[in-house]
Amino acid sequence: MRLRLLGAVLSCSTIGLICAPSALAGGPGGSAPGSGAETPTPTKAPTRKLHLFPVTARTPNLGYAGPIYERTAAGTIVPFQTPAGGLAAMTPLPVASTASTAANMATGGATAPTTAPTPTLGQLPGPVVRPELMVPGTTARYVDGLAAAPMSAPPVVQEIIWAGNELIGLPYIYGGGHGSFTSPGYDCSGTVSFALHGAGLLATPEDSSEFETWGSHGLGRWVTIFSNPGHAYMTVAGLRLDTSSADDPSNQQGPRWRPLRPANPGFVTRHPLGL
Repeated sequence: MRLRLLGAVLSCSTIGLICAPSALAGGPGGSAPGSGAETPTPTKAPTRKLHLFPVTARTPNLGYAGPIYERTAAGTIVPFQTPAGGLAAMTPLPVASTASTAANMATGGATAPTTAPTPTLGQLPGPVVRPELMVPGTTARYVDGLAAAPMSAPPVVQEIIWAGNELIGLPYIYGGGHGSFTSPGYDCSGTVSFALHGAGLLATPEDSSEFETWGSHGLGRWVTIFSNPGHAYMTVAGLRLDTSSADDPSNQQGPRWRPLRPANPGFVTRHPLGL
């Protein structure tokens, strides 16, 4: 008798334990207290991944066969007509003469002639004006030795690229570009300094050690500077501006646009703030 009574009590207790939540769930609200169903768990907002241009590449191929445009002095974008002999056949205008030319044009006068013969590519006295080339998209392209700026890049990135083009064809000169931004040749950090200065990002030249603490730490979205006490170079929208021919099949010396390296060991990475 006692065993049957105890079994009945345990049975009722078990039923109560099992059924009580179900019964409560059928009441107002449709869920049991403490089940967590009354207040939905807030979902975490998706993290926006910062887009960074690659700074390494498995292949040195820089081929490009797409459309090329040019920004004119008036700021309009027109298709670029490549000369029969390529860009090397164009007679460059020394940068030093552009200030007087612009001032003369601003006052309504004719273009001021240069007093000295305009140099050819093999006889450059310093930086020269080159066509401001552009290509669709976000990646800079290699066009006959020069870099074409991507149309979708910020204007300051485009200016870095066009400034870098002004040095192509000049020799490597140790210390070049440090006493003055205008020089008959440039060293590694002088080249980087000139390109940044051309975009209004640098007031005085920096050496490679100083670039280790310049700007912001780490890789940039568009521009990354690699530096150590002995060397400096930069990548801009997928191209490398460097005086060293390392990992460049052309083996040409002096300031050049080159393919990205397979790796960049031994360098501190910095970038202009916001870029």
